[in-house]
Amino acid sequence: MTLHRKIVGFGAIAAVAVGMAGCAGGTSGGDATGDATVTIMGAFTDAQAEAFQAELDAWSKESGIAVTYDGSTDFSTAVVARATAGNPPDIAIYPQPGVLLNQTQSLYSLEDLGIDVDTIIADEATGLGDIVKQDGKTYGLPYSVNVKSLVWYNPAAFAAAGLTVPTTDAELTALEDKIVSDGLGYPWCVGLESGGATGWPATDWLEEYVLRYGGLDGYKSWIAGETKFDSDLVNEAGDKVADMLLTDGHVNGGGPAAATTSFQTAGNQLFVEGKDNGQCFMMRQGSFIADFFPDDIKAEIADADFTNVDAFQLPSPEGTDSAMLGGGDLVAAFTNSDATKEVVEYLVGSEFGTRGYADQAIFISPHNDFDTSYYSSELQKKFSGMLSESELFGFDASDQMPGEVGAGTEWTHLTSWFAGQETMEQAFQAIDASWPSE
Repeated sequence: MTLHRKIVGFGAIAAVAVGMAGCAGGTSGGDATGDATVTIMGAFTDAQAEAFQAELDAWSKESGIAVTYDGSTDFSTAVVARATAGNPPDIAIYPQPGVLLNQTQSLYSLEDLGIDVDTIIADEATGLGDIVKQDGKTYGLPYSVNVKSLVWYNPAAFAAAGLTVPTTDAELTALEDKIVSDGLGYPWCVGLESGGATGWPATDWLEEYVLRYGGLDGYKSWIAGETKFDSDLVNEAGDKVADMLLTDGHVNGGGPAAATTSFQTAGNQLFVEGKDNGQCFMMRQGSFIADFFPDDIKAEIADADFTNVDAFQLPSPEGTDSAMLGGGDLVAAFTNSDATKEVVEYLVGSEFGTRGYADQAIFISPHNDFDTSYYSSELQKKFSGMLSESELFGFDASDQMPGEVGAGTEWTHLTSWFAGQETMEQAFQAIDASWPSE
């Protein structure tokens, strides 16, 4: 998910729970040709919305189906209000699975629309087709994804220090040890501070290893509250995070400093020189973090110059599947018509993006078969390749947990753990205790 969604999303799910009236089904009607018009509602606005509409307009000239997009900064509340009032859009694009799943009584499954889901997801990483499944039916598929299992680094700094990019978890551990033992600086840049959302970067770290150690089944069980935080699986993941980030010398100032360092500025230390200046060599963070790098580094990225900045995928521990943590925008249908079906199939298919939208740096197709020549950014191509090579995709877990946990107690108690105010055991037990009872 994007940074904006991470910060504001916890309020949206609560609003949905209050506002959802649960009207069953959508509406039917409309043809795939002639004067058919399909309406779409989503959370993105401004330049992204304009590019999205332009892609659809180009497709409409070929399909004969007029499509209009309406973006709302208050999407999660507005889409519930419209559905409750009996005036939903034909299609909605959800940035958060929890909001979508709260509306399944008002939505048509893609199977009910006559869409061959298995064919659509055949070239996607395992897990992308299961994000919003309920009772064996699929209520949404992503049209775009973002990736978070990225380790950003400075190639020039690596070269100067005689370091090489690790390709396995064992090599990553050896790299951490070398950076510390040679006195080069700190292996990791970490910042958890994010105002009222402080702690969310810690949730991503924990999710990385629950996904890898538990596979999709264990990951889903954790999201559902069936596997507790204070379980063998999550404790194994927590121990791994502690070894990497809370071991002496791995983060400048240790966990307490990480807890109070802004996530926005933590990566700036990739571009300084020397341990005395706080130099760190790696930062695990999502693709959006490039927007917060210093201006000269952002200019290099725009010029496809990776002399001083690049990223590799976080390696998976031996015996576990290669995995990608991320988010995405999920397409769902309120109406059942030939026109709605055609638009949904286009949005979630491998052709979407080929009429201009792939120029948006935020866009990565979920399809391994997408023609990457349409991407305008070398980083898009690189991240798309990482996704294609990943065996598993895990949608951000905290976005799928109850709001009071995923965007509440998990943030606060993981921050307290990093700060040394609680042990990992105490933090995990406190999060479990906050889980809402049915």
